[in-house]
Amino acid sequence: MHLNYQTALVTGAAGFIGYHLCKRLLSEGRHVIGIDNLNDYYDVELKNARLRQLTSDPNFDFHKIDLVDLEKLNEVFAKSSIDVVVNLAAQAGVRYSLENPHAYVNANIVGFVNILECCRHSHVKHLVFASSSSVYGANTNMPFSVHHNVDHPVSLYAASKKANELMAHTYSHLFDLPSTGLRFFTVYGPWGRPDMALFLFTKAILENKPIQVFNHGRMQRDFTYIDDIVEGVVRVMVNTPEPNPAWSGNTPDPGTSYKRYKIYNIGNNSPVQLSDFIVEIEKALGKTAKKQYLDIQPGDVPATYADIEDLMNDVGFKPATPLSEGIKNFVEWYRHYYHV
Repeated sequence: MHLNYQTALVTGAAGFIGYHLCKRLLSEGRHVIGIDNLNDYYDVELKNARLRQLTSDPNFDFHKIDLVDLEKLNEVFAKSSIDVVVNLAAQAGVRYSLENPHAYVNANIVGFVNILECCRHSHVKHLVFASSSSVYGANTNMPFSVHHNVDHPVSLYAASKKANELMAHTYSHLFDLPSTGLRFFTVYGPWGRPDMALFLFTKAILENKPIQVFNHGRMQRDFTYIDDIVEGVVRVMVNTPEPNPAWSGNTPDPGTSYKRYKIYNIGNNSPVQLSDFIVEIEKALGKTAKKQYLDIQPGDVPATYADIEDLMNDVGFKPATPLSEGIKNFVEWYRHYYHV
């Protein structure tokens, strides 16, 4: 069902994807309410720099709130008539979840149930929430389909994202909250996260330091450019999920439901080997990397590859930005932002 909306609330608004989404929605003349706790998981100044770009727009209202704080969240929802909520706030990163599991339970589980409660009581017309390709875990049947079972996560981060999908379905079942989960596949581009490979590699190569190449460069990732991710999100926001009339409890389809609930992959639909990814960065920088080859890390999966058939069928979109172009755009931003 097509949804007309004026006001969107975006959590994680100072984050990488959140910033780009807010910018896009503001460019369309929407009223955007941004929420972020500005935590120090990575450079807070980068988050503030993104925010400064957004707060110059009179249609943007920002609230520094932690999703765990239900009282403050309730205040924001009570003050505004919010049509659509896009939940992008999360404790991100697979590797960090091995060191700091409680951060994931607080942000991704407690924070998410607070969002669900606010959506339910405010009669929000559509909740769109970030899941992750990491939910596929130990699956090896490629490309990953939303219709595959995903019950074998290999990191707490992945488990928390799978939990979000289950929690959203429960609210869809109990309270008829229309919910759409988006499994993002390795997002990259300008203003990207400093803990991600593209940022780490670019920084190290420019500083003549060795880069850590896990799984000896044989890792495969379905790298997806930020503008493609945002385009997918924007199209999904206006496409409220409908119940699947063919859904059966005898052969339950994980990607759809008898209620207003749906899951999509947003990925580039063409996996790239890590070693080839590094070659593209070297080309964009005009510089060769010093490489330190290492084994795969606990919690990492060797490959990701998105089946995006449902996304194409339902919202008519397929990511198309070539890796070389996306990396070039990131490198240009990085050089400009850090004056390199």
